[in-house]
Amino acid sequence: MLALAFPAIDPVLVSFGPIAIRWYAISYLAGFVLGWWYCMVLARANAAGPTSKDYDDFLAWAVIGTVLGGRLGYVLFYQFDYYLNAPLEVFYVWHGGMSFHGGLLGMLAATWFFIRQRKLHYFAFTDILACATPIGLGFGRIANFINGELFGRVTEASWGVVFPRGGNLPRHPSQLYEAFLEGLVLFIVLAVLARIPALRKKEGFLSGIFLILYAIFRFGVEFFREPDEQLGFLFGGATMGQLLSLPVFIFGIILIIRAQRRAA
Repeated sequence: MLALAFPAIDPVLVSFGPIAIRWYAISYLAGFVLGWWYCMVLARANAAGPTSKDYDDFLAWAVIGTVLGGRLGYVLFYQFDYYLNAPLEVFYVWHGGMSFHGGLLGMLAATWFFIRQRKLHYFAFTDILACATPIGLGFGRIANFINGELFGRVTEASWGVVFPRGGNLPRHPSQLYEAFLEGLVLFIVLAVLARIPALRKKEGFLSGIFLILYAIFRFGVEFFREPDEQLGFLFGGATMGQLLSLPVFIFGIILIIRAQRRAA
C-alpha cells in the first residue's frame, strides 16, 4: 500500500530554556494578525459600515473571545468527563484542544458586548469578520497537520499519510482538506462576494454564506476524518463535528433569509 511519510516537523519552532514557541501558537498569531489587517482593508473600502478603527479596537476582544470560547467548547463538547477530573488542564492550551464551534460562540459573544458599546449594527460588523475568519481557519488546520493531530481515517489513496500517532496505516490528511476548503476556498468565495456592493448592503448575508459553507465543508470532510477517540460515532453514525455543524448551517440559512427580506 502506497503512503507518504509524515514530514518530520518539530511542533516546537524554537525554545529558550523552559519557554517553547510552538507552531500552534504561531498559527493563531498569524491568523489574528492577518485577519485584523484584512478587516481593516475591507472596512476602509466600505465607508458606510463599521470603521477600520472599530476593528482595530476589537482585536483584543476577538483574541479573548476566540481562545476562551474555543477552549471551553472543546472541554464541553469533546472531553467533558476528562477535564471534570483534571480541571487544571483546562488551562493547558499548548497541549492543543480547541473547538471551532466553541470559538465561534466566543467570538459572537465578544462581538455582542463590543458593538453594544459602539452602537454598531451587529451583522454589518460580523460580515467583515466572516470574510477574515477563513484566514485563521486555514492556519489552524495547517498547525493541526504539523502537530500530527486530528488526522483522517485509513485510506488506500496514494496521498495517504502515516501519522506518528495514527498507527502504521496511511490515513487521509484531513487537516489539509480542511485547510483548503475552510481556509482557501472559503476565503476566495467571500472575497469575491464582498466586492459586490449590492451584497455588502445586505447585513448578515456574508455572515450567512460563511456559516453555510463552513458547515457544508466541515460536514463533508468529517467523512474522511477519524472520529475523536473518546467519542467515536454518535447518533446515526455522525461525528460530533457533523452534529455541531447542523445548527451552524441552519443559522446561516436564517441569516440569508433575514438579509434578503430586509433588503426587499
